[in-house]
Amino acid sequence: MRILVVEDDGILADGLRAGLGMAGFTADVVGCLEDARAALAANDYAALVLDLMLPDGSGLDLLRELRAGRAAVPVLLLTARDQVGDRVAGLDAGADDYLGKPFDLDELAARLRALTRRAEGRASGRIVHDGLELEPAARLASFDGRPLKLSRREFAVLQALAERPGRVLAKSDLEDRLYGWDEEVESNAVEVHIHHLRAKLGRDFIETLRGIGYRLRPQESSPSRSASASS
Repeated sequence: MRILVVEDDGILADGLRAGLGMAGFTADVVGCLEDARAALAANDYAALVLDLMLPDGSGLDLLRELRAGRAAVPVLLLTARDQVGDRVAGLDAGADDYLGKPFDLDELAARLRALTRRAEGRASGRIVHDGLELEPAARLASFDGRPLKLSRREFAVLQALAERPGRVLAKSDLEDRLYGWDEEVESNAVEVHIHHLRAKLGRDFIETLRGIGYRLRPQESSPSRSASASS
C-alpha cells in the first residue's frame, strides 16, 4: 500500500519510511508543501501522513486545498502541536485522524490501516475471498486453512487484488503500490510475483486479462467450490 509522508525532519522521515515499510506500506517521503503538491498531482496514494509545521507553510493549508478540490485521500495529521484546539482545527479542516508527537510506530501503522480500510468500505481488518484469508496487521495469510508463506511484496500484491476482488488491476497499478520513488523496478517484477503466488494458490486463482491486468477469479468460478455446491 503506497502512502505519502510529508515530514521535514530528516531523521524522523527516514525512520518513518523504514518503519512503515516493515509494516507493509510503501512510503514516499517529502519535506515541504511544494514537493507534496507535486507528489499528489503525479500519484494516487492510499493515505497521506501530514506534518503541520513545514518550512514553506502549514500542513493545514494543503489539507484545505485537498478538501476544497474534493480529494478524498485519507489524511492523518502527525505533529507536535497536540493541544485540543490544534486537534479540533485539524479535524474540522478535513483530517481523518490526528496523532501527536512523540508517537508509537505500531499505533501509526494501525491508524493507517483503519483509515484505508474505511476508505475501501471494509469494516473488518481481515480480508476473505474464496478460501483466501489475509490479516494485514499481522502479515498472515492462509488458503483453505493452510498457512501461506509469502514475501513482503507477494503479500502486497495479493492484498491489493483481494481488497477489491472484482476489480482488474493493471501492471502499472501494482508497480505503483509496491515500489517507491527510490526503488528500481525490474520490467518483469510483477509477473514474477504473480508466478510465485500462482504456485502457492493454484494457476487459476489469479486471472490475467490480456492487455488489461490481473484480478482474483470470481468466487462462483472456483471449480472445487462449484463441485461441492452441486453434490
